[in-house]
Amino acid sequence: MSYFVTGGTGFLGRNFIEKLKDRPGDIYVLIRASSMHKFEQLQEKLGDQAQRLIPVEGDLTQPLLGVDDATAAKLQGKVDYFCHFAAIYDIAASQEDQAATNIDGTRNAVKLAERVQAGSFEHVSSIAAGGLYPGTFREDMFEEAENLSHPYFSTKHDSEAIVRNECGIPWRVYRPAMVVGNSKTGEIDKVDGAYYFFKTLQKIRNVLPPWFPLIGIEGGKFNIVPVDYVVDAMDHIVHQDNLEGRCFHLTDPEHYSMGNVINIFAEAGHTPRFSMRLDTRMFGFIPSVVRGAVAGLPPVKRVISTVLDDMGLPDSVTMFMNYPTRYDNRDTERALKGSGISCPRLRDYAPVVWDYWERNLDPDLFIDHSLEGNVGGKVVLITGASSGIGKTSALRLAEAGAHVLLVARSAEKLQETAAEIAELGGVATIYQADVADLEDCDRLVSQVLAAHGFVDVLINNAGRSIRRSLELSYDRFHDFERTMQVNYFGAVRLTMGLLPSMAQRKRGHVINMSSISALTPSPRFSAYVASKSALDAWTRAAAVEYSDLNVRFTTINMPLVRTPMISATSIYDSMPVLTPDEAADMVCEAVIKKPKRIATHLGIGLQVMTALAPRFSEIVMNIVFRMFGDSAAARGEKGGEKVEPSNEQVALAALMKGVHF
Repeated sequence: MSYFVTGGTGFLGRNFIEKLKDRPGDIYVLIRASSMHKFEQLQEKLGDQAQRLIPVEGDLTQPLLGVDDATAAKLQGKVDYFCHFAAIYDIAASQEDQAATNIDGTRNAVKLAERVQAGSFEHVSSIAAGGLYPGTFREDMFEEAENLSHPYFSTKHDSEAIVRNECGIPWRVYRPAMVVGNSKTGEIDKVDGAYYFFKTLQKIRNVLPPWFPLIGIEGGKFNIVPVDYVVDAMDHIVHQDNLEGRCFHLTDPEHYSMGNVINIFAEAGHTPRFSMRLDTRMFGFIPSVVRGAVAGLPPVKRVISTVLDDMGLPDSVTMFMNYPTRYDNRDTERALKGSGISCPRLRDYAPVVWDYWERNLDPDLFIDHSLEGNVGGKVVLITGASSGIGKTSALRLAEAGAHVLLVARSAEKLQETAAEIAELGGVATIYQADVADLEDCDRLVSQVLAAHGFVDVLINNAGRSIRRSLELSYDRFHDFERTMQVNYFGAVRLTMGLLPSMAQRKRGHVINMSSISALTPSPRFSAYVASKSALDAWTRAAAVEYSDLNVRFTTINMPLVRTPMISATSIYDSMPVLTPDEAADMVCEAVIKKPKRIATHLGIGLQVMTALAPRFSEIVMNIVFRMFGDSAAARGEKGGEKVEPSNEQVALAALMKGVHF
């Protein structure tokens, strides 16, 4: 026995060849000259049987697969089974590529099989050959296929037609369902099909507990099979007699709705499940013409595309929302009877498939998460860079390769920071400016753009904090004005000056330093929280307007940090607050990941509590307010005083680490 295999270095073909290790005979593998390294990898997989693999140089898109006459003559009469796996299995591929590979490639393969007088032509098609047939598609059905407008369906159907109508030697057709990894190892080489949902599930897992109920879509029926079942079944059927001219559905007898598939993998990945699933057929009363017209509107298409992109799903997934076809596989079951080969239950092998994906194919594994990879060679402007969070962040970013523009009021302190950066081998430029002065902000923008042309990352870190109860602020309206001037107006003025260049380049990132106190009622910090909340609201609006210009905005709800800003309040000396290094970690995370918001779990929890039980939150924070008094500075007493916190105060502060009191 001998075999000729096209697509032998692809996923299905490679697994089929490994299955042939248990059978004698040579295995001829069609290979392009540029892909010889893949053939060598295949040889390594076969180990001591590698000599059975014989490369045949050619090209799927060329007549007779590009095999020269001398090679074809040598193969004549020596091929028992011509196994045609080569095809495009990507629904997002262009129509031209799919036609060239699936249709022309199949015709070329058939012609070569006839030329070498192969014993049989084993064609690997797909359930897509049936199109979107509304009902049960049997193995003996072909012309009945419907809704073949998509090139993935049409080229699979047309290539199978070539085998049925043009092949002059005995043939069989195999239609695998949606193929996933090995049911025992999970191994697969690319992400498509059911895998598109994995990233979304993982993101949900990162923000919600596994028990949290979700609402999703039921969707159409999916049929999923592991690769080992496909090659086991095909290997058995290929070598059976008297099955020529027939088609075999390599499918799971059980069909799963899209919602059920997602829940099975959600359980495998320990993510929240979709407890309620809406059946999209409920919108069937809307005429299809109307649905198509609405879906075709540019704003609607953009919204759908953006949502799918955020979820890591291709646009083509929408056509599977109401997948209407079920697949009968009785002929396959008869052919496999007594072999012990059957399709395992998806629920049983889903954990293995998920685990392999998360360890080997998760897209995040191939993204450069290093600080160096994200800021190297970029221009980063940091306000408030002479001390605290700003200085520590500047040192970290400069060490990672950024050209850091240091902004603060004190030239002397800026020089110290720049000197430390130089010792680390980094590059820094000093700009003395007061962001509370709007004219100074304009001057700063002009100087920066004149010298550098643009800023890649703007970090609005400079800020002012005032800890004083309202009772002591009746005659201190200037506290609110000056806090707003620095924390809100200064940050907005500077950002507005740099946004035009970011929009023009369609590239930029603005990081605004907010506070955990903006997420929950924060007594004694009304002036500070109001200014940060204003900046938060402005940031959300700006992010919407610049979304299509690739200018990103991130808000950091920073907990209390031990910096000169809090030194006037001696009670903080005994409190568990963040260090500048810990705060800089959050800044670096914002630079790398560019999320909409970075907040601690405590901050998010307080925000949820305030939203769900505002009165309860108010009472709790009032108790905190009464427990911690105003400082001597807030009371206007000169000289200050050393306040030793009580055990109760320290315990509460430890429980609510970083919350302003």
